[in-house]
Amino acid sequence: MDNVQNIKQRFGIIGNDPQLNFAIGKALRVAPTEISVLVTGESGVGKEIFPRIIHQLSNRKHGKFIAVNCGAIPEGTIDSELFGHEKGAFTGATQTRSGYFEVADGGTIFLDEVGELPLSTQVRLLRVLENGEFLKVGSSKVQKTDVRVVAATNVHMLEAIHKGKFREDLYYRLSTVEINLPPLRDRKGDIHLLFRKFAADFAQKYRMPTVRLDDKAQTLLEQQPWAGNIRQLRNIAEQLSVLEQERNIDVHILKQYLPATKANLPAIINQKETGGDFSSEREILYKVLFDMKADLNDLKKLTHELMNTSSMDQAKAQHEGLIEKIYGDKPTEEEPYQLQSPTATAPIQQAFNDRYEYAEEIEEAETLSLQDKELELIVKALERNKGRRKAAAAELGISERTLYRKIKQFDLDK
Repeated sequence: MDNVQNIKQRFGIIGNDPQLNFAIGKALRVAPTEISVLVTGESGVGKEIFPRIIHQLSNRKHGKFIAVNCGAIPEGTIDSELFGHEKGAFTGATQTRSGYFEVADGGTIFLDEVGELPLSTQVRLLRVLENGEFLKVGSSKVQKTDVRVVAATNVHMLEAIHKGKFREDLYYRLSTVEINLPPLRDRKGDIHLLFRKFAADFAQKYRMPTVRLDDKAQTLLEQQPWAGNIRQLRNIAEQLSVLEQERNIDVHILKQYLPATKANLPAIINQKETGGDFSSEREILYKVLFDMKADLNDLKKLTHELMNTSSMDQAKAQHEGLIEKIYGDKPTEEEPYQLQSPTATAPIQQAFNDRYEYAEEIEEAETLSLQDKELELIVKALERNKGRRKAAAAELGISERTLYRKIKQFDLDK
């Protein structure tokens, strides 16, 4: 424990939380080895201090320590930054450049936000971790390097692996030893200690008296979810130091600097956020499906109406064609058809009724197959025309030869 306290004083670490002390002790034990270390925790918990602790307590302390923010380097240039490039390897490569792994040979590289590395770069990094070899961009010459890698991330790595955003083999190479730092909301006893340290630092920096919190303000400070962790607490301490003339801060003053909507609420958990988004997407999907169902019902209704209208128009047209064939002219309002006797109109009326009855029968027989309907049409046409095939063919709108073939096909000669 003495060693832990010495490390806290040396690197300016504030707090006595058991989880924090355990993480520091773990760093102390792994530092003298050559094992790769992965530091995990939420953004703002102070992960960047631990790679420096490990480097300073290792046999590489006299070598270079290079910190690389992987999330801040564009995807197109990160390979060049890490491994270097040859002259002419790409547009703008006017000279050969050494990468961080070449420069840090014999030292330590800290890869911050390692979860943001592109998959192609992850493959290169895996090769360095496995056998210390790398290739410059645009080169085929294998180079060797002796570098210890300490990485940090605020990404849930197992979830990133499941989504295909991070290589599983690289994760296990990096996390030979994993050091997890607790969020500030789980270190309630350390919150006021950290605030006092920040307040004293800013008082010295801006040459003004130190701000102090009363008891109620301290309680309110400890109840916050601190989504931004230590970084957020430091910002509030700086704002109070600079903006407030009153040096004794009560709860009413402190509330003005805290997020109003999240003041006394628990921290948001990623799973809940994901669930909310999923529910919203599901509701939208249901609405789209219901709209599609309504559109399909409307389309069916319209199609049915059009089919009925088409059948009636076709029957009417056939009726008018029959009238023309008998009288030679279409009727007009001035000269309607005049028949000599009721018996003369009987065949015409009967034919018209037959057409409508026939259309109704076809509609009722929707479940019949196409071949059954064709057979039924031919039989009825032959019956109406008393077996005269030429007339039946004309009525059906097909050639007499086709009708003969159909009669033979359906064995209607009998």
